[in-house]
Amino acid sequence: MYAVIETGGKQYRVVPGDVIDVELLAPSEDSEIVFERVLMVGDGGDVKVGDPLVEGAQVHGVRLREVRGRKVTVFKMKRRKGYRRKNGHRQNLLQVEIKDIQA
Repeated sequence: MYAVIETGGKQYRVVPGDVIDVELLAPSEDSEIVFERVLMVGDGGDVKVGDPLVEGAQVHGVRLREVRGRKVTVFKMKRRKGYRRKNGHRQNLLQVEIKDIQA
């Protein structure tokens, strides 16, 4: 069984046991995370596509740890003007292990 979820403005295809890096979510005391924005659920030949969401579907995950994403280099330049700016950015991410998909 697999599902397509949306979180942080991005979509992820997940199956139970996957470890995904998502945008940092609001801190909570509970290590359980429930994704309620489920766009599609598939189980072999049986596929449910939401309009835009699948009714009653949830994906349960466990918060593992906070990590930093890869470095993105931002470089701006205007030719023949001597203007150059170099910046970098690393996004804070949250590692989540997918435990269960309820359709």
